[in-house]
Amino acid sequence: MSIAARVRGARILERGKGDMSQVSVTINGRQFRMACEDGQEAHLMELARDLDSRIEGLRAKFGEIGDTRLTVMAALTLADALSEASQRIKRLDDEIAAMQEARAASAEHAKSAQAAVAAAFIAAAERIELITRKINQGIGSGGVALG
Repeated sequence: MSIAARVRGARILERGKGDMSQVSVTINGRQFRMACEDGQEAHLMELARDLDSRIEGLRAKFGEIGDTRLTVMAALTLADALSEASQRIKRLDDEIAAMQEARAASAEHAKSAQAAVAAAFIAAAERIELITRKINQGIGSGGVALG
């Protein structure tokens, strides 16, 4: 029987009110009746198809080396994929944390720079006012005052 024929054999068996759904899946030529939460039937069937596909791929690669051994090898390939995904998630989480720290440091630097620019403008304005007062004092009452 082909993989496609076995996969088509996966079906929802029953769903009682308040009960868990029952799904029939075929993995490695054997049918299994599985329970799952309502709404998870298609996901469970997809997982079963993936496992069956992995077992068939291993069978094609290594031949008939025993059902248990093929199943264990398929489980190990899934565990390896899960391990790699977990490591990738950890690396991405670390990158996100580093980016968040850099963003916070950048925001703090921007605040400091903004405060320095504001202080420089205030100092420049005060110097301009002082120069304007000195010029106005020098001109006295005979000229046109500035500012």
